[in-house]
Amino acid sequence: MVPPSAVASPDAATAAIGTPDAPAIKDPVKDTILTPRFYTTDFEAMAAMDLRPNEQELEAICEEFRKDYNRHHFVRNDEFEGAADKLDPDTRRVFIEFLEQSCTSEFSGFLLYKELSRRIKDKNPLLAECFAHMARDEARHAGFLNKAMSDFGLQLDLGFLTASKAYTFFKPAYIFYATYLSEKIGYWRYIAIFRHLEKNPDSKIFPIFNFFENWCQDENRHGDFFDALMKAQPSTVRGFKARLWCRFFLLAVFATMYVRDVARKEFYEALGLDARDYDKYVIAKTNETSARVFPVVLNVDHPKFYTRLERLVRNNTELSKADESNAAAPIKAIRKLPYWIANATEMAKLFLMSPIRSEDFQPAVR
Repeated sequence: MVPPSAVASPDAATAAIGTPDAPAIKDPVKDTILTPRFYTTDFEAMAAMDLRPNEQELEAICEEFRKDYNRHHFVRNDEFEGAADKLDPDTRRVFIEFLEQSCTSEFSGFLLYKELSRRIKDKNPLLAECFAHMARDEARHAGFLNKAMSDFGLQLDLGFLTASKAYTFFKPAYIFYATYLSEKIGYWRYIAIFRHLEKNPDSKIFPIFNFFENWCQDENRHGDFFDALMKAQPSTVRGFKARLWCRFFLLAVFATMYVRDVARKEFYEALGLDARDYDKYVIAKTNETSARVFPVVLNVDHPKFYTRLERLVRNNTELSKADESNAAAPIKAIRKLPYWIANATEMAKLFLMSPIRSEDFQPAVR
């Protein structure tokens, strides 16, 4: 899960701009390996899951969802008035890209969770209720982000995305790994930005960041749900196959995030952050958190871990250059082939690096 670049061109980010009162519908960016994906799964298998091995914890988490702590949190205030007009064109462009990617990601979660809640409600009511509450949260997040886009005279057509996006099928276990990591990495990303801007208020380029502290608690609760769900399905976190899949998803998520964020480093620079340092912090924290449920985690402190990620970044840059050239498609493919092979090689080397057993990494928790 790496190349090519997901960063839209300046023209793509700013074309056909309307007004906050009449925003233009923005064309979605071209799908790449780095753009948010929409997922579907085996609903019958989900409905048949036996929750009894960890039912008490799942019921406790569902009770947390029922309280809906953030029901009154996502309310816009006067700070949003005119805030978009204060951004220079380059910052405006990268911020719109951030809003679009984030909105698409949150909406993807809403669609998956909503469909799960609908399909399994008769056979697995507790699980269905949990998914319904999470769908509520994700819809709230996506709507808030899309409303922020309208401040820039743009808006995503979420109905069009629902019908036109390609859906990737994942087995339930793969959904657990991917969504657990997505939610936990979302928590660490949002809280890191919030804490940085608390200390550096002059870098707060838009008032949406004021909402990140409570917002990331939704992400954290969602991650805790998937933690509890995997413990209710012990085969997902026990045994040789589980160790391999946990390594794969950790690596895929970390590598994708690192390549994507370095490619759009201008956004983080606008916030006064270094994209590489920020990602290293988020990766370390997510890796540490994952040791609470995954049987193994990655050795992200290995001296070659980030060396190899940087090679992916360089290869991705070359792939983007090939895409932007005026050459015919077959010529582009020939030019890109060495970089695809190089990326596959680097990912294989990263995957084959010895992981750390979670009971050794975090013995107090395990």
